[in-house]
Order: sequence, then C-alpha cells, then structure tokens
Amino acid sequence: MAEHNSHDSHAHEQHGSMKSYVIGFILSIVLTIIPLVVVLNDMMGRTGTMVVILVTAALQFVVQLFFFMHIRETGKPRWNVMALIFGLLIMLTIVLGSIWIMLNNAVAH
Repeated sequence: MAEHNSHDSHAHEQHGSMKSYVIGFILSIVLTIIPLVVVLNDMMGRTGTMVVILVTAALQFVVQLFFFMHIRETGKPRWNVMALIFGLLIMLTIVLGSIWIMLNNAVAH
C-alpha cells in the first residue's frame, strides 16, 4: 500500500509544460545575445561590459533554475529556494572575501 501511494505522488508531479520550456529557452537565448552584442560592438567600456556580462549571467542562472531545474515545483519550494540562497550567500562571501584579501595583501615598499 505504501508503494502505491509513493507511485501516485510521483505520477502527479509536474515537470514543466511546453510553454514553460519555450519561455525559458527564449529568455536563455536573449540573455546570451545581450552580452554578445555588447562585446562584439564594443558598446561600453571595460567596467560596463563586465557588469552586463555578470548581470546577464546571474539572470541566466535564475532562468535555468526556475524554468529547467523546476526549483519551484517540489513539495516544499520555499525551503529549496532558501537553501539555494543560503548556499549562494556563503559562496559569494568566500569569493568576495578572497578577492578582498588578495587585493589588500600587497606589501608596501
């Protein structure tokens, strides 16, 4: 009986519709083309180009999570998103802290 209930819960899981996949695909394409156009046409300075690349990369990550990895569609989506945000916060702290240490570690002569 427990196996039957387990099977039913898997049968009712939604793994995205065709509309969801198409929207995610179009957003992914747009988020790939934007930095490509900026870089190829030399539209901004070095800092502006880097900001565009980093912002579109972050948005691409979010699109991938929500449209293709189905982060919202599990039994407890809030906990999945909170765990993901916490992991990203720790990773960001480590990366930015490492960069800060490396930049301020120069010995003055």
